[in-house]
Amino acid sequence: MMHPHELEFSEAQMRESIVMAMDKISELVNTIDEQDTDRSADADMTLIRAAMQPLPESGVPLAELLDWLFGDACTKSLNTTSPGFMAYVPGGGIFHAALADLIGNSINRYVGVVATAPALSQIEVAVINWFASIIGYELHPSGGFLTSGGSSATLAALTTARTVKLGSSFSDAVIYTSDQSHFCISKAAFLAGFPRENLRILPADENFRLQPDIIRAEMEKDRASGLRPFLIGVNAGSTNTGAVDPLPELADLAEAEDLWLHVDGAYGGLFCMTERGKHAMRGIERADSVVLDPHKTLFLPYGTGALIVKDGVNLRQTYSATAAYMPEMQHTDEAIDMCEVTPELTRPFRGLRVWLPLKMHGAGVFREYLDEKIDLAQWVCEQIEEIPDLDVVAKPVISILAFAVREEGRTRDEANKLTRDLINKINTRQRVSLTGTTIHGRFLIRIAVGGFRTHMDRMEMLVDDLKACLAEVLSAPVA
Repeated sequence: MMHPHELEFSEAQMRESIVMAMDKISELVNTIDEQDTDRSADADMTLIRAAMQPLPESGVPLAELLDWLFGDACTKSLNTTSPGFMAYVPGGGIFHAALADLIGNSINRYVGVVATAPALSQIEVAVINWFASIIGYELHPSGGFLTSGGSSATLAALTTARTVKLGSSFSDAVIYTSDQSHFCISKAAFLAGFPRENLRILPADENFRLQPDIIRAEMEKDRASGLRPFLIGVNAGSTNTGAVDPLPELADLAEAEDLWLHVDGAYGGLFCMTERGKHAMRGIERADSVVLDPHKTLFLPYGTGALIVKDGVNLRQTYSATAAYMPEMQHTDEAIDMCEVTPELTRPFRGLRVWLPLKMHGAGVFREYLDEKIDLAQWVCEQIEEIPDLDVVAKPVISILAFAVREEGRTRDEANKLTRDLINKINTRQRVSLTGTTIHGRFLIRIAVGGFRTHMDRMEMLVDDLKACLAEVLSAPVA
């Protein structure tokens, strides 16, 4: 028997379901300061299997589903929305974006072409223009589009560069990047068809920055071997330490050698909204392509990345296609069919989750939050520098720093063990969540200050826990 109206909620059902979900969301958000930062280790296979049940033939009441989602499924996870989350690179989760997604998914307009939603399709174009102006591009001819994140944006950037610079013949093209670069550059190079042996991962200097001279030396070898230098992939805020490569000098090299300059600004690029960030990123405006992650430093939910290019014509050259069933495309900068400048035809209404909070609050509020994160990172760095048994290995260029237990009087292995014990003890206290990294054999603890809920009170908790846990670690008998 068919139920032709079962998928159509009445107004009462819509309101009731939203209230039921909102009650759960409110309870979660209102108690977030007291929640543990990471209970992912508590999830067992019983919980995991509960998420992987076979397709049901009959439905389950919404209340029961919400109880499961907001119960163990949510709580037994890494609490990325906690003010104590300073691991990896913090994401966001501001409620404005959830509201935007509710609106966008409910109206479900098709925004791939102008003809189907003339105004709504241009919201993403407006957002891209805002991002272009933030990093210093001219609005025309720059262009870009929103993506699911930095990895897909990087793949699109390399595909665009390949099309524009190399055409259909690129088996001899060489890509240069740093050993501090995110692995998405390597992954994108392979997915874009470049031979693995044509990727040069070069050592960064003592400040974790990629210097032009080492690229020049590698290029000379490659040219002597009959290969073509093609692209330099650089960091505007590396994941490991937050390092920013010398962008002006690398831009000079790229221009002199006619190479494509790609900047990974997923973490750092949007700090250009601040004066200090703009100073740290000077030269980013000379890049051919820049990746941004609004789901990091604009505090938006996961699934919000962006690719910005200096010349939007390059995107059209790469991704434009046609078919008899498609409406007529635009031929003006005033209105852009997103399907003409992106790999996607059907795409979600991503622009709304960026546009709505920025329109509601203006850029000034986001700028103040980003400035606060810079201040907090500088403050905690100063606190750590005053602790004799700790060594700040990477000071914050923006809002990421890295430190370790001092090696003086200890072997590398002994110091690494103490540092690992330290981070484990800090995380066990469940007030902050930190992650580590290993550079040149040395294990480091990273502090990434970026959550919109992270303020001075949580940083003070971090320092208190750090001092207490360090005392425990250093007083423990040596195994």
